[in-house]
Amino acid sequence: MTTENEILVRVENLKKYFPITRGVFQRHVGDIKAVDDISFFVRRNETLGLVGESGCGKTTTGRTILQLYRPTDGHVYFEGQDLSMLKGEQLRRMRRKMQMIFQDPYASLNPRMTIGAIIGEPLEVHNIAKGKEKRERVQELLHAVGLNPYFVNRYPHEFSGGQRQRVGVARALALNPDFIVCDEPVSSVDVSIQAQLVNLLEDLQAQFGMAYLFIAHDLSMVRHISDRVAVMYLGKIAELTGRDELYSNPLHPYTQALLSAVPIPDPVVEERRRRIILEGDVPSPANPPPGCNFNTRCPVVMDICHEQDPEFKEVSSEHWTACHRVG
Repeated sequence: MTTENEILVRVENLKKYFPITRGVFQRHVGDIKAVDDISFFVRRNETLGLVGESGCGKTTTGRTILQLYRPTDGHVYFEGQDLSMLKGEQLRRMRRKMQMIFQDPYASLNPRMTIGAIIGEPLEVHNIAKGKEKRERVQELLHAVGLNPYFVNRYPHEFSGGQRQRVGVARALALNPDFIVCDEPVSSVDVSIQAQLVNLLEDLQAQFGMAYLFIAHDLSMVRHISDRVAVMYLGKIAELTGRDELYSNPLHPYTQALLSAVPIPDPVVEERRRRIILEGDVPSPANPPPGCNFNTRCPVVMDICHEQDPEFKEVSSEHWTACHRVG
């Protein structure tokens, strides 16, 4: 059983709705339910993988946890402190302990700043280092992520996509955070570079003892890096359990369909495997279906699925799911 001391981040009933407005007076006519009542926790030094289709709310979840988006409802506790209640200087001090690696290394680095200025900016903002001390720390960070420490005076356009993402990792590490949200950090780089970046993140975690929320599409990569995996669909978490348990015993129909799409490099196993093809499209988060939000595409849907939203509950040790078919 997990004790409170082991838990670094606890998310309780988190919601993030974006208002839909119309007309000259911007009348509020509805909401896009990007994150809709989710709960989970991240232990110290562990990696929690967060997977799901595009548009299911993964990135919004990460940004809301870090308070880049303020939650519509619910709570985010970091080391027992409710972040949703903090403002101004208090929140700024907490930000030293939480960082983010953004998805697009081309958009997340300021093209007018040198690499040294980009990585050193957090150190100046939080009054940690200046001058020679800052330069030495920046060179240290560049070395830690596998880049030449003498690249400090170069600009982002002089680097490849993989190297830019390493700069993003170095910037996230600058303040020695306890928790990093990795928002699809390898999706925009070549496949040959993806493994290097994932191995780098694992090495840095072992060296500095951080926790990761690793957001991704690639289920095989998530299996490689994560300790536990959460599967998200249309703003809600469908299933959450340990990495090996999820891949060997998926309970939610959506998880089963996702895993059936992952190719296995064994022709004998691949031939015997049953592929689950989901029909239809993901409903709009502005107008999710009543009951279970997966009922429009579920291959084993029942009448109750159209009427009641299933409870997200622990069905076996450390295995949570939200499905009426799972007792």
